[in-house]
Amino acid sequence: MRIAVEGCMHGDLDSVYATLLHLEKVENTKIDLLLCCGDFQAVRNERDLESLNVKPKYRSMNSFWKYYSGQEVAPILTVFIGGNHEASNYLWELYYGGWAAPNIYFLGYAGVIKFGSIRIGGLSGIYNAQHYHLGHFERLPYNESDIRSIYHIREFAVNKLKQVKEPIDVFLSHDWPLGITDYGDWKKLVRHKSFFEKEIQEKTLGSKAAAELLDKLKPPYWFSAHLHCKFAAAVQHGERGSVTKFLALDKCLPGRQFLQVVEIESHPGPYEIQYDEEWLAITRIFNSAFPSTRKPAQLGDIQLDLQDRQWIRNKLSRRGIKPFDFIQTVPAYNPSVPVLNSSFYGHHRNPQTESLLELLELPYLLDNARSRGN
Repeated sequence: MRIAVEGCMHGDLDSVYATLLHLEKVENTKIDLLLCCGDFQAVRNERDLESLNVKPKYRSMNSFWKYYSGQEVAPILTVFIGGNHEASNYLWELYYGGWAAPNIYFLGYAGVIKFGSIRIGGLSGIYNAQHYHLGHFERLPYNESDIRSIYHIREFAVNKLKQVKEPIDVFLSHDWPLGITDYGDWKKLVRHKSFFEKEIQEKTLGSKAAAELLDKLKPPYWFSAHLHCKFAAAVQHGERGSVTKFLALDKCLPGRQFLQVVEIESHPGPYEIQYDEEWLAITRIFNSAFPSTRKPAQLGDIQLDLQDRQWIRNKLSRRGIKPFDFIQTVPAYNPSVPVLNSSFYGHHRNPQTESLLELLELPYLLDNARSRGN
């Protein structure tokens, strides 16, 4: 299986897909999947730009809206996680994961899926100790503080991922695991990014949450982005333990190292995205503790058991293992028809999310009205 990995997309889907199609033609090969490590910028229309943590003068529609509208179709199946420059209002609709556009799948704030015979896990956002232990208190319209905290990783998501016991083959995070530079050529890194040296020496460069997951999950491959440079490392887990190959990539710009193709052993196809049984069981059992205020999640002694897995297995055997179909929830950008200020403002319940929660027999908690003081 050939998987292309891309660093920060920054909404430039046209350029990334053109590069991959050129590579396929020149090397006479087939790319089975594209993974993007965040800052995807799934901006559907002008209204989404207001939820993008980018200075207004730098905000741009870029090209995702073409794929959302159906004007273009992603030529390569794409899976992405969120970073710190996202249309956060849209990704919140798909908190549990789902199709952001035809052939473009968001892994969710945290998620695990199957693709062929491999398992792909991911954690969206970046680590910030100030908000890590809090719940999801942000509500539309985001103020100047909310627009920066909405993408901060929450302990709740990390704890869910820590429950995964079956092997993960590939894991995605936007920021790097804390301490990863100890396992690669950090001296070469600081020759190009000298301002990293202080953080490396003080062991503050990277995400504590991602480091904990790296130690717990020990996947063969871990891909990241965020710091806009290429960096490789190999982490051996214990004296004779398994090895995780780590690779961080740059953002999509000419002359930058933003793309890498890797070959991963897999059973023959068909290669398609499927729900992961273990992950759905974890999602179901943890949803009662979903933190929708500033208060931390009260996890207590939540434990997954065989009955939880069997319940999911029965559901999927009746319904099927493919994710629910993509459905537009707001009009796509139209260059000739500007969006009115009063149109489709606020949270939209995405039918994919509603269908998944209905399948799991869970309540919808993403639009619970809470005061900012909670």
